[in-house]
Amino acid sequence: MSPVSGVVMNEDQSALQGFLAHPVTRLFPLPNLVFFPHVLQPLRVFEPRYLQMTAEALAGDRLISLVLLQPGWEETYDAKPAVHPVACLGRIIADQKLPNGHFELWLRGIARIRVIEEVPSDKLYRSARAEVMEDQVDAEVDALMELRQQLADEIVPRFSKGPLRDQIRDLFQGEWPLGTLCDVLAFALPIPVETKQAMLEEASVVARGRLLLDGFQQALGAKAFLAAANPNRKFPPDFSSN
Repeated sequence: MSPVSGVVMNEDQSALQGFLAHPVTRLFPLPNLVFFPHVLQPLRVFEPRYLQMTAEALAGDRLISLVLLQPGWEETYDAKPAVHPVACLGRIIADQKLPNGHFELWLRGIARIRVIEEVPSDKLYRSARAEVMEDQVDAEVDALMELRQQLADEIVPRFSKGPLRDQIRDLFQGEWPLGTLCDVLAFALPIPVETKQAMLEEASVVARGRLLLDGFQQALGAKAFLAAANPNRKFPPDFSSN
């Protein structure tokens, strides 16, 4: 770990401890993005309620939770459409205020959280009381390594030779635990959003790995997968907007 990444991780841990002491989080609902711990997501913020949320986060703990909207959100988007019960707590690690007052942010996921209840407030945005979900390592080391190898054998060969394939292979050969590896791959791979949300909601590392395997197999042959497997595709991705 480089000195810079070490500082980032220490700041993440400090932010998480602050959240645990006061487990209320700002909610940023999105219709098609499932956020995970350990990953980075660019965001472009322009709606008044989320501009207020961003300004208050930057002036405070820099924490925002991305949460997936439930189907049917279009009819009540301007109010409080239903969201999924598990979200990802993220910390703003970089920000830029644009001349038009909008923000561009880089958010790093630091923990999966379960929403307990929304908290009434006079803010434009929504807040909720939540609890952190810890990974459950529910298998012996040999079984975890076998599942890891099964995932590598299925995923790596599907990508054309090039930098992208090398990055994915290096992830499998690295030191990240299986739960973290599955989170990063679930975020990056073009598997169905429903599978991604199911993986976010799954505390069991083994069950999460099997969901990833099933979701990846479902995605094979889809146009979205073929585009993502292109070694020349744009990386990092474009900003997600609210």
